[in-house]
Order: sequence, then structure tokens, then C-alpha cells
Amino acid sequence: MEKKVQSVLNKMRPSLQADGGDVELVEITSDGVVKVKLRGACSGCMMSQMTLKMGIEKAIKREVPEVKEVISV
Repeated sequence: MEKKVQSVLNKMRPSLQADGGDVELVEITSDGVVKVKLRGACSGCMMSQMTLKMGIEKAIKREVPEVKEVISV
């Protein structure tokens, strides 16, 4: 599952980097929670929760259905 999640993040990374941000995979728990760390401009952006839920989480769940939630740590 980790390789699939990392693959999705790698596809999203250029869009985030274009705005001065990035995302790092921290952990995938046994109950299907993906923990990521938003970096750069994304870490302080007021739209970061929307990016996390509507962008990153939606893309990961579409490609890796066993993922239950994506959270920022």
C-alpha cells in the first residue's frame, strides 16, 4: 500500500511545488490512515486543509481504496 500512496503523492507533487509547497508521507497506520506533512508554502497556507481533503485525500482514495483518511501531522 505504501508504494501506491507514494505513487499518488509523486503525481501530485509538481502541482504543489509549482505553488512553493510539497507533501511528505510520514506513516500509514494499520487501520488505513495516511499521515502526511505539508511542507513549504503549503504548511502555512489557509487553503491547506482544502488541498489536503479535496486534493490529496480524494486522489489517494481513488487509487488506493483501502485508505480510510488522510491527515496532516
